[in-house]
Amino acid sequence: MKIRLAENFRAVFYAPFYATLGFCAREGVEVELIASSVPGDAVGRVLDGSIDLTWGGPMRVMKAHEQDPKSPLVCFCEVVSRDPFYLIGRPDFADFQLADLARLRFATVAEVPTPWMCLQHDLRLTGIDPAGLARVTDRTMAENLASLREGRLDVVQLFEPFVTTALGEGIGKILYTASTRGPTVYTSFIASRDRIAREPEAFAAMTRAVAQMQASLLPRGGDEVAAAVASHYPDVPIDILASALRRYAAAGIWAPTPAMSREGFSRLADSFLSGGFLTRVPSFEGCVAPGLG
Repeated sequence: MKIRLAENFRAVFYAPFYATLGFCAREGVEVELIASSVPGDAVGRVLDGSIDLTWGGPMRVMKAHEQDPKSPLVCFCEVVSRDPFYLIGRPDFADFQLADLARLRFATVAEVPTPWMCLQHDLRLTGIDPAGLARVTDRTMAENLASLREGRLDVVQLFEPFVTTALGEGIGKILYTASTRGPTVYTSFIASRDRIAREPEAFAAMTRAVAQMQASLLPRGGDEVAAAVASHYPDVPIDILASALRRYAAAGIWAPTPAMSREGFSRLADSFLSGGFLTRVPSFEGCVAPGLG
């Protein structure tokens, strides 16, 4: 069995997906890993059949089903079950509250929409109007980290390894850990119903490979995961990669089983609804491939 799998983009919190590749061969699946440098670019290729599978946020599946209830896109195999982003602020901050963002120089992630969609919903739930914040929205995380380092920003929204870099340099501290909000289905596999129907055993084998990775590798901790996936992150020093993965493991961002969480799915959908990305919440059953986790 052969699967053409396109990555979403190269991010540290996707480490378990790369770790899964080693378990696929045991299940008789030959995986052709196809690089993608643009987040979300692979979903169109799932639809046109040029690839079989990708991973990414269920937001794209939700949007497709909002626009067309008969959309063939489905997600399965929850891997990232909590938000992997952080708010990093100047080291001198004490007793930070989300309401403080109204008076601070603040930058959010520009590369992908989900981090801000989730954060703006957190703000609404605490009585803060996100529209009232003056925030930087058009710079990369690397640029925002540089601005924090240079004193031109007070708070930045980042994922790893930027978090570990900021802490290691002593230029920032963790003010808010988004994973603490609870289950939020962040990343899963995405495929089409038609492709799954043509070769269901291949996709069942991929699900088993994920389950094996979750049961045997993830419980060993960030250092073991780092050793397993280091070749996929050649630009990240191994000590920073291991520290970043330890932080993610401690935050519990990775799912313990492939089963898609209804609670996490609803929480993510609520964020998109309150942020205006969705006008209605599509059904869990419509968006999730049955029997594949």
